Amino acid sequence: MKAYLNALGVICALGSGKRAVLDNLLNGSSPGMRSESGWLPERAVPVGAVDAELPAMPSGFAERNTRNNRLLLAAALEIEGDIRQAIERFGTARIGVVLGTSTTGIHEASQGIAALLHEGAFPPDYNYRHQELAAPAAFLADWLQLGGPAYSISTACTSSGRALLSARRLLALGVCDAVLCGGVDSLCGLTLNGFDSLEALSDAVCNPFSRQRRGINIGEGAALFLMTREPSSDGAVALLGAGASSDAHHISAPEPTGRGALLAMRKALKSAALEAGQIDYLNLHGTATTHNDAMESLAVAELFPTGVPCSSSKPLSGHTLGAAGALEAAFCWLCLGPDNRDNLLPPQVWDGRADPALPRLDLVAPGRVASRPLRHMMSNSFAFGGNNVSLILGRVEPEGRA
Repeated sequence: MKAYLNALGVICALGSGKRAVLDNLLNGSSPGMRSESGWLPERAVPVGAVDAELPAMPSGFAERNTRNNRLLLAAALEIEGDIRQAIERFGTARIGVVLGTSTTGIHEASQGIAALLHEGAFPPDYNYRHQELAAPAAFLADWLQLGGPAYSISTACTSSGRALLSARRLLALGVCDAVLCGGVDSLCGLTLNGFDSLEALSDAVCNPFSRQRRGINIGEGAALFLMTREPSSDGAVALLGAGASSDAHHISAPEPTGRGALLAMRKALKSAALEAGQIDYLNLHGTATTHNDAMESLAVAELFPTGVPCSSSKPLSGHTLGAAGALEAAFCWLCLGPDNRDNLLPPQVWDGRADPALPRLDLVAPGRVASRPLRHMMSNSFAFGGNNVSLILGRVEPEGRA
């Protein structure tokens, strides 16, 4: 079943709103990627931070005031008109909310716990509900007074990729007529220190697939789609296919041959009824860790033996963890849309020093124009525990047109 992605709200280190994000993505620039201190003891690290001023919480929602919810609200406000139209058409009981996240309000919760440890009491604004995984979905559903299913998925870096799969399933089963789906995660000390303890953080902007790659940068952001069974306009973008796998190789390291990643990509192609040669661009998971880039290179080289234009957007956005799957699907959505008039591909931002131990990938150089009209794009997300998701977005022309 085609699931149409009829509206998108997005905010991340590349900018606030669709136009700014697309422009910076195609130019290979990111105003929010910068070195910040205060996250780790005695050390500054690059992060993908949102520079824009975030909206205030709506009246009556002061106790839900977390940075995560305000990022989500910023994305939702960009498409509020589309959401209200969907509510008027389908009714509140037929609209669901499915979001991916890994941080929810952990930043605010950890500040409260720190106050308890140092001062003996929680601060007045501490609220345990901030850190509940369902908090973002519950906030959005309550603000919009929606009565359909509302829940969050937390499978680390595949969370919001799986949220899109779950939203499509709700439509296919007839449970909902429209679903607000995507992901949101905010920067927080717990996450940064956790990845630092794994020796996975880079002290420089991450450098995917380079022989000098040294790890990831953490980012924040939100991407929110309005998904329905029908397109809202001619030439709409749809979720054509999706594949998921779980190789369960290791709690944090990927399966080294790329077997699970390859299975997810093959399942996505089968779901979309496409051949590998029909994919015009692949957004790589591309975290710039030694193990991820190695296994993903192997999987991509096997699936695309003649090559496919590809790049990792994480040097621009940072790794937004629970939001990454939806955010990088949003990058594909933007490139497939009418604002990409020049048919440009998102460039690979790196030092150009390919790792000779890895299969050579067709990494996109800045300013590269696609050799044919962009129709189908794939986006990969891989997570701890061998949890893998691959999505295929495509531009669907109206019936009667080629």
